[in-house]
Amino acid sequence: MTVQFAPRSLLWRTFFLIALLIGLALGAWYQLFVRFESEPRARQLGQMLVSVVNLTRAALVNADPLLRLALLRDLSVQEGIRIYPAEPGDELGPLPDSPTINVIETEVRRQLGNNTRFAGSREGIEGIWVSFQIDPDDPADLFWVMLPRERFERVRKAEWLGWGIAAGVLAMLGAYVIVRRVARPLAEITQAARMIGRGEPAPRLAEEGPSEIIEVSRAFNQMSDDLAQLESDRALILAGVSHDLRTPLARLRLGIEMTGAHQDDVDAMSADVEEMDKIIGQFLDFARGSADENQVEMDGAALANDLVASYQRRGLANVVAGAVDDCEMCFQGKPKALRRALSNLIDNALRYAGEESPIEVCCERRNAGIVLSVLDRGPGIPPDQVERLKRPFTRLEAARTDARGSGLGLAIVDRVARAHGGRLDLLPRSGGGLQAQILITTLRAAGGA
Repeated sequence: MTVQFAPRSLLWRTFFLIALLIGLALGAWYQLFVRFESEPRARQLGQMLVSVVNLTRAALVNADPLLRLALLRDLSVQEGIRIYPAEPGDELGPLPDSPTINVIETEVRRQLGNNTRFAGSREGIEGIWVSFQIDPDDPADLFWVMLPRERFERVRKAEWLGWGIAAGVLAMLGAYVIVRRVARPLAEITQAARMIGRGEPAPRLAEEGPSEIIEVSRAFNQMSDDLAQLESDRALILAGVSHDLRTPLARLRLGIEMTGAHQDDVDAMSADVEEMDKIIGQFLDFARGSADENQVEMDGAALANDLVASYQRRGLANVVAGAVDDCEMCFQGKPKALRRALSNLIDNALRYAGEESPIEVCCERRNAGIVLSVLDRGPGIPPDQVERLKRPFTRLEAARTDARGSGLGLAIVDRVARAHGGRLDLLPRSGGGLQAQILITTLRAAGGA
């Protein structure tokens, strides 16, 4: 089993790609800053520290010994530079470990000599401490010059990191807004396409936004209009064909009754005419669909019981009510379409299971929906053929086949189920037979709005 870690939506894929590019850009910018600004600035600071040491040494060497104390006081007050004689027991602290300080230390040692000492603090006083000698021939003539650390660390990493994160967050928020404006119309197109696939009228998409999105929305609206017109033309053509065919069928039926032929032959020919009439009716049902029928509040249990009573009045006593919940199960549905779908399932069961085998019509609650079921003890359908049989004009060549059928019965039921946001399941029944279920997920509490 392969685990998918990458996001699947266009929104998050594009967002993370832009975020990665922004991160790489910030990293490259930081490297450029270190290469072309931070390191040269550190060398300049090192040169400045060398100049301070050299000028301080020169001032002390050339100053009158009586005026040295005043000179040291002026350097401390005016320039922030402190000079202290080095003592053997000085308590010294290390310099901070940073790229800037390391470059400064290297530059100062290069110009003042490798014997130059550095310290980050002396006797608890923090700063940049650098040793120097007034008399190179006298090792004991050692002094410390101290400059405030703020002169060398004006820019702190935390500040740069904070500003970098703030810039990255703002950039990613902008990227999210931009990608969202692209992904939202695509989500609307997806929803509209699914509605068309279920046979429902889809709302027109707003033709606004970037030019590419406008073109896609305009093309989708045009496709939707063309499909609606095609459906309308097909329904009109089939309605005309139905009218033209049913009129001669009626004359055939009348002529058969008046032929005076043997009753068995009359019954056989009448059955063929009835079968042709049913096939024409199925063509009309499939072409017309249920788009022109409004949804109303329905009771699934009442629909199942009414259908059972209707078949029993026709003398089909083997059509019985199965498990029907006592509680009212109200939902929004299209009564004619659902009644036609359940009738198709009952007719299929009667055809393949026979009129002697009991046909159960059930209505049960399941989670947030209801299940309308028709159960028979016929030959059943192989599981690998179920999806194929939901397609129009498809028949099973084995047990449940009927050359006289149109191959539209299950396709009509499947379309009705999808139009109600549900599905058609054709499941093997325990003990043999078929369990055809229409699952509807729009269940409401009784008396609900």
